[in-house]
Amino acid sequence: MVTVLAIGHGLLVIGFTIRILLRDDLSPPARLAWFIVLNIMPYLGTAVYFLFGEVDIGHRESNRHKQIFEEIRKSAGGLTGSHQISEKLIDQAYSPAFRYAASINGFHAMPGNTAELMGNADATLRRMIEDIDAATDHVHVLYYIWLDDNTGTALSDALIRAAARGVTCRAMADGLGSRKLVASPLWQRMKDAGVHMAVSMPLDNPIRIILTSRIDMRNHRKITVIDGCVTYCGSRNSADPEFRPKPKYAPWVDIMLRFKGPVVAQNQLLFMSDWMAATGEKLDAMTGDHTTDTKGFPASVVGDGPTIRRGATPQLFSSLVSCARSDITISTPYFVPDATLFEALCSAAHRGVKVTLILPARNDSWVVAAASHSYYRRLLEAGCHIHEFYGGLLHAKTFTMDGKILIVGSTNLDLRSFDLNYENNILLQDRSMTLEVWKRQQDYIASSHAVELADVVAWSARRRIWNNVVATVGPIL
Repeated sequence: MVTVLAIGHGLLVIGFTIRILLRDDLSPPARLAWFIVLNIMPYLGTAVYFLFGEVDIGHRESNRHKQIFEEIRKSAGGLTGSHQISEKLIDQAYSPAFRYAASINGFHAMPGNTAELMGNADATLRRMIEDIDAATDHVHVLYYIWLDDNTGTALSDALIRAAARGVTCRAMADGLGSRKLVASPLWQRMKDAGVHMAVSMPLDNPIRIILTSRIDMRNHRKITVIDGCVTYCGSRNSADPEFRPKPKYAPWVDIMLRFKGPVVAQNQLLFMSDWMAATGEKLDAMTGDHTTDTKGFPASVVGDGPTIRRGATPQLFSSLVSCARSDITISTPYFVPDATLFEALCSAAHRGVKVTLILPARNDSWVVAAASHSYYRRLLEAGCHIHEFYGGLLHAKTFTMDGKILIVGSTNLDLRSFDLNYENNILLQDRSMTLEVWKRQQDYIASSHAVELADVVAWSARRRIWNNVVATVGPIL
């Protein structure tokens, strides 16, 4: 019996080791992490690898997503912009990063955009409902988390009212993040009222998902488009700040911007790609007001996901960091960077750029908290500034640079957003809008405490070991 177990142990380890060595898409840290797990816990490790080891939505689905997006881009005409126009709009110092952003899904920076920074959660919801109530042609919404709380119900009621007026309403939610809503009477009420409903990446056949893909690959986007004229982009889900699933971390502190201009059409195209993938319904380019404001700024939509090339998002942020001249300020709830981004941040600090990170003091994920802390010492030694926010869970994903460059959206600076989730962001160049968001970041800092190098050095050996152990297996979590 012992011999049989030993042989089984060896075959498992050897078989999965060969599989890992054959994978060209794995980074060395991820490959090493899997080796450690498989050798320490071969039976559990192989089961975990089978469930979560490979970032693959399935070849059939992947090809379908790519084909859909290519069709949308071809039918979009000039809505995606061009390299020639973008190069004239963006300062030479930052054009490499904008060129890289355009390479991800073909959306170039276009001129004539305007934006309005929303206030608190109530003000954001109120403005969004006003826009939906004024809609005359169509409303499109997509959320990772959509709850049947006050915010989620108010949004649903606005869609029902719009559908009753003859407005075409399409609403989509992620199959995991919004699973309770999908099974709720509110979802059915929207259907009965004529709102077109869809579930992105549904969990209707978990066995098939486990065998062909990963159950934790999700659509993390937050997109709202009204009449092709207005779009909202930011970190806010369709949920109250009190966030009922995890109330002890509340309030969730988010950020949302209301945009007009060509980026509305680009966000629309992103929504269309998700809708067509989820429903099979073919959508033509949507109507809308694509006129530009002569005083507006250049901006582009950046949509990433598991069907886009690997490493696109961390490479984008690293490209931005490498262009920085004076300062970078980042807020993110989940900070587990890959080596590319981590080294770029340290390098920027070493060359005199003021790098400031604003992270939650209490994180709803103990894994992320421990992994994040493992990076603190090197960041602080490089000269980065770290502030931990204590006014709730800071969920806003913001990146401001040199008082001129801003990227805002759904992407966290962690491996899940980098590899597993569909995300949406807007990248722009504008002093006024960047300053507004930078001031909001300063509000976050005012409700934070600074982490000093001496504090981190004083952490117990037990705490440091725990942080580093979690960070070591971080690439597979």
